[in-house]
Amino acid sequence: MPFAQLILGSPGSGKSTYCDGMHQFMGAIGRECSVVNLDPANDKTNYPCALDIRDLITLEDIMAEDQLGPNGGVLYAFEELEQNMEWLEQGLKELGDSYVLFDCPGQVELYTHHGALRNIFFKLQKLGYRLVVVHLSDSFCLTQPSLYISNLLLTLRAMLQMDLPHINVLTKIDKISSYDPLPFNLDFYTEVQDLSYLTAHLEKESPAMRSDKFAKLNQAVADLVENFSLVRFEVLAVENKKSMMHLLRVIDRAGGYIFGSAEGANDTVWQIAMRNEGSMMEVGDIQERWVDSKEAYDEAEQREWDEQTGNADVGTGATTPDLIPDDDDEYDGMPPPVGDSGVKLIRKPRP
Repeated sequence: MPFAQLILGSPGSGKSTYCDGMHQFMGAIGRECSVVNLDPANDKTNYPCALDIRDLITLEDIMAEDQLGPNGGVLYAFEELEQNMEWLEQGLKELGDSYVLFDCPGQVELYTHHGALRNIFFKLQKLGYRLVVVHLSDSFCLTQPSLYISNLLLTLRAMLQMDLPHINVLTKIDKISSYDPLPFNLDFYTEVQDLSYLTAHLEKESPAMRSDKFAKLNQAVADLVENFSLVRFEVLAVENKKSMMHLLRVIDRAGGYIFGSAEGANDTVWQIAMRNEGSMMEVGDIQERWVDSKEAYDEAEQREWDEQTGNADVGTGATTPDLIPDDDDEYDGMPPPVGDSGVKLIRKPRP
């Protein structure tokens, strides 16, 4: 039974960066992973692309032949893909049981109103794929109440439209400490707590928000989000190994990966780590790690990383990938990736 992530998000939310980082991370833990580019405008990917929609249709051709703009061209491309599902099915069949990351375009219409993307993935479900939507949002949206509320509405609409297991993620959380101080702790934003507390800050953001009309509208929007009780967020710093490990653990639970067999996936060490509840990041840990004491944590992790890479150089000559510093005991002794397929895990003998 193959598993897959559907990577959604607005332009600039970090979808391609996430795919590149997650591909490297899965390679480092020994899980076979392939990335599928579904963006007909993305002609240059940082990750090794196992399947590319541009081999079927490109945005440039659509715009030239049908005189469509960029957004209309992307919608047309997915309608074309929906009518040529055998191309996608054949390409995925060649990947076997590889874990798949689908890098989707940034046009939000595809997952808020248009039906082609949803129909395509429903057809993949019928082929046996276990899918999880990973919806990325730039953590910069936390800096302005209006941006945060808008992002909540977009996220809620995407969840209702896609109708699949859904994980919402605030990306670039490692930059949040460089922005203006937030009026509330991170747990207020990640847990989507009582939004009425944002009213005063909305009024400060714009004089127009101080009218009774806007006050009623803001309250209605807040009530809408809270009444559904669907939206909450994980946070991610793609270059931090603990952050990636925590998010992948959440995704594996949402999609049922942790309940399946690891045969043929060389995933034994990861399955053991999945059962270690003590390594799960709590909301308080996130606030302390990325806001209150970020510099201290960065320095401590860098020292630990330097010590471990130094020991590895002396003992085996091997180090972990630069993107994923080895700061956890679960992965001691992990060799570097070999080629595009990742690494083979080697358990150190117990003393």
